[in-house]
Amino acid sequence: MDGTGLARRIIESSTAAAADLRRRTGTAPCLATVLVGEDPASVTYVRMKRARCEKSGITSRHVALPASISTSGLIEAVTDLSQDAGVHGILLQHPVGAHIDERAAFEAIAPDKDVDGVTMHSFAAMGFGLPGFVSCTPGGIMRLLEEYDVDLAGKHAVVVGRSAILGKPAGMLLLGRDATVTYCHSRTTNLSAIVREADILLAAVGRPRFITGADIKPGAVVIDAGYNPGNVGDVDFETARNRASLITPVPGGVGPMTIAVLLAQTLEAASRQLGTS
Repeated sequence: MDGTGLARRIIESSTAAAADLRRRTGTAPCLATVLVGEDPASVTYVRMKRARCEKSGITSRHVALPASISTSGLIEAVTDLSQDAGVHGILLQHPVGAHIDERAAFEAIAPDKDVDGVTMHSFAAMGFGLPGFVSCTPGGIMRLLEEYDVDLAGKHAVVVGRSAILGKPAGMLLLGRDATVTYCHSRTTNLSAIVREADILLAAVGRPRFITGADIKPGAVVIDAGYNPGNVGDVDFETARNRASLITPVPGGVGPMTIAVLLAQTLEAASRQLGTS
């Protein structure tokens, strides 16, 4: 499954929509990025997202905070952005530091600006199938499945991983499309046996080449949401591709979709706040 191509089309659509919004309102959509400390990977991710925003006609406002900042200090910074009418979306880059209450910081993001889908409000909306912003990576996965006309109704979807911004919301979105969902994690017994039953397999465990072709049911659809050092995913692509009917590569599969959904949701947030949607 070509995530790069689909992401490009989504970004092109968002770019056109951003230009139209600016013509009609005189205001460009604005995404604020908040970075705590100088973790090299986080710095790179934020830089990439800001560059992509600027190319798409979305204004990027960056808030760089010291690694020593307290929970209350971070909450104050995020709250200021939530109350700023010139900011339409907020991205708080993870991780924020072990001494900070990350959940409290996320909850300082106003729901209508939670374009990364990280608040409890967004999580509940996903679970109940109500309007709101989805977590970007699961949202990108669902768009990929739609693009390739994958019928989810009645299929057994196995999600390996239970993080709050990937595994858990992805399972809820799959359930909302009438799949039968099984969550697996580090304490799951007989993991390989469960994986072999999957019609739809989502790997989000954070361990390189953790799932091999021998674990794949012939004809299964495999979504590899892992990204590990060396540009490898959680699935051993070379052995899995011979058994899967569809599979996402790493890189070029799920990754590009994440930022595409982030931009699309920022556009949607701006349109709502400016009264044009």
